Amino acid sequence: MKIRLLEMLVCPVCLPDEIQLAEKITDINGNDIINGELRCPGCGRIYPVKNGIADLDPNSYDINTGTEKKYENPSVVSSYIWSHFADIMDEESASDSYHKWTELIRPHSGTALDTGCAVGRFTFEMSRICDLAVGIDNSHAFIKTARDLMINRSINISLKLEGCIHREAMLRLPESWDNEKTEFILGDAQMLRLKKSSVSSFCSLNLVDKLPRPISHLKEMNRITRSKDAQFLLSDPFSWSTDVAAVEEWLGGKNEGPLAGRGIDNIEHLLTDHSFSNSSPWVIESRGHVWWKIRTHENHFEQIRSCYIKAAR
Repeated sequence: MKIRLLEMLVCPVCLPDEIQLAEKITDINGNDIINGELRCPGCGRIYPVKNGIADLDPNSYDINTGTEKKYENPSVVSSYIWSHFADIMDEESASDSYHKWTELIRPHSGTALDTGCAVGRFTFEMSRICDLAVGIDNSHAFIKTARDLMINRSINISLKLEGCIHREAMLRLPESWDNEKTEFILGDAQMLRLKKSSVSSFCSLNLVDKLPRPISHLKEMNRITRSKDAQFLLSDPFSWSTDVAAVEEWLGGKNEGPLAGRGIDNIEHLLTDHSFSNSSPWVIESRGHVWWKIRTHENHFEQIRSCYIKAAR
C-alpha cells in the first residue's frame, strides 16, 4: 500500500466519526508499505497490511479458513481478467465497454475511486487522467491480481476452451497506465474508509445490484466526494436478486413501496434531491448504456446491458 494513502484513511467502523488510522510499519519498499498494520485510536480495531495489500474491510474473512467465495475461484478471476482486458490482448469477441466508460470521465486533479474494481481495468484507466487512482474490492483474489499487475505490468492467464482444455494467454499493460498513480485495497463499498470530501471522481461499475445495502453505497459516495468539482459514474444491469439483498433494500425493480420503479430513474432522483445530497445536488450530464461481456469458455459468453448515469457537481 502506498504511503500517500495514509493521510486519506479513516476507520470505517467508527463512521460518522472520522478517526485517522495510525500506522505501524514492519516492512517497507520505497513508498510502498509491504507489511504492517493500521490501528484505529478510537475503537482499537487493527487492519493488517500483508504483502502490500491493506485489508480495510470490517467484514473481511480469513482466506485460509476454507471459506468459499465466488470471486476467489481462479476460473472466475480468469474470466474477469478476460472481461477487463480482452481488447488490450487483441482477443476475438472483446468488448469496448471500458473505453466507453473511461470517455465519460473528464481529466481532473485529486483522487479517483473505483469501487468494486475487480481486477482493476478501470482503475488503471483512471491513472492516466488524475493524480491518484484507487481501486477497492472485497475479493482478496481480485485485489491480489490487480496489485500483481500493477507491480509486474504483465500476467499469464489460463483461459478455458472446453471442459479441462485450456490455452495460455499473456496480458501486458499499456505504458500509459501509471503504476505510481495506482493503488488497490481490500474494502467494503458500503463502508468506505476515506475521509469526507477526499475524492474528485467516484465510479461504481456493475456493483450496486451486488450489494446487500445499495443505498449505503450511494450515501458513502456522497460523503467522500467533493461538494464541488466532483464527478460520479454509476453503471449497472440492475439484476436485483433476493440472494443478494432483501427486496426492501433494492433501489428499483419493484412495483410498490419506497423506490418502486426502475433503478436508474430512482438513482437520478436521489442524486438531484437536496435532502439526499447534503445541499450539494448532482447535475445529471448523461444517461445511456454499455454492452459489457464476460467469458466463461470458448463457446460461452454472457453479454450484459449495463445502464449508466453520469453526474457532476
